[in-house]
Amino acid sequence: MDTALTRSQFVRWRAAIFAIFLASGLSIATWASRVPSIGEALQIDKAQIGLLLLGMGIASIVGISTSPAVMARTGARLGMLLTMIAVAAGVALVGVGAEVFGSAAVVVCGLVLFGFGNGSLDVMMNVEATAVEQQMGRTILPVFHAFFSFGTVIGAGIGALAAQAGVGVALHAVVIGAVILAAAVVCFFQVPAREAALDPAPDEKPDWRERMHTALEAWREPRTYALGVVMLGMSFAEGGANDWIALGVVEGHHADAGMGALALAVFSVGMTVVRLAGGPLVDRFGRVAVLRVLAVAAAGGILLFILAEPLPLVLLGAALWGVGASLGFPLGMSAAADDPAMAAARVSAAATIGYIAFLGGPPVLGLISVHIGLLNTLFILVALVVMSGLFSGSARPLPQPEPARTATK
Repeated sequence: MDTALTRSQFVRWRAAIFAIFLASGLSIATWASRVPSIGEALQIDKAQIGLLLLGMGIASIVGISTSPAVMARTGARLGMLLTMIAVAAGVALVGVGAEVFGSAAVVVCGLVLFGFGNGSLDVMMNVEATAVEQQMGRTILPVFHAFFSFGTVIGAGIGALAAQAGVGVALHAVVIGAVILAAAVVCFFQVPAREAALDPAPDEKPDWRERMHTALEAWREPRTYALGVVMLGMSFAEGGANDWIALGVVEGHHADAGMGALALAVFSVGMTVVRLAGGPLVDRFGRVAVLRVLAVAAAGGILLFILAEPLPLVLLGAALWGVGASLGFPLGMSAAADDPAMAAARVSAAATIGYIAFLGGPPVLGLISVHIGLLNTLFILVALVVMSGLFSGSARPLPQPEPARTATK
């Protein structure tokens, strides 16, 4: 079913996947930047916020785990449209539930919808992004993840401005939800149907059991789990920052909500800068060397964020944290896609491990923080980042057979 794309079709496809990554980051930062305001509206403490995150994390893990089944049924193209609609509805419901209804139950429903949609979407958009990278023949996946970071920067910036200006969470969330919905519809028409992404042909009735077998094949390979360790540590660090860095500044360093949102923005800017420059760095020095250097930067940044007292040093720690955590996930995806024939299955498996850490880890941190304090809990991230650096050798490129190289030219 796959057909050669014209230059215009390829550019539109690539631009659509960039936009989807940006929309995903925007949705997450919209929630993360308004966590203090949502907690205040609901009159709940850190432990209860942690339970909200746990509900979202469980839904996200379900979305991640079922994404191969979604792709087997619908293909990645239609699956991305459906999951983005769920994300848009979930974001809006979180804001309305907190401010209009003042109901934690309604917020949980929104977070479940938001979490499930984002979890499933993240796997499918990475499958599409690695396909674009394979066609281009050079490292570009970090740039896709930079667009995710652009989304978090934009979302955190809007959140900071909204918090400072006293804009209600409901209005903020509904507007962002509408933006994501519009992006979903536009992008759907720019993504080509591809057999490699399990998109059915118009007259095809696919055997979804056979497709599920293909999608799950990568779970039998030891390299999947080794890459999973690399991605787990960095994803834990990224997810922990997105959900807790603002509250860490507010409660741990006794600053206001605006400064907490600023710290999240600084983290996101650091991550974005390295993701934009990451492709040439990786092509020159190799995945393994880059991952090891960034693991050192991430560990140092988190330690500085925890231990520093002056706010400028805290913000510097947030920046280094973002720099260090920037490439673990995208380079894990690139490594999983080394063999184009198995790219969709391996990317789906590796993304599942990474996103379980990214989305399921922060609620666990919240529950632990009740007993030892939020800043002390972040030492766990330091250990996980170090572990990620130690396993980075698994990202070494696989030998490429001649047919695979020809296919990417």
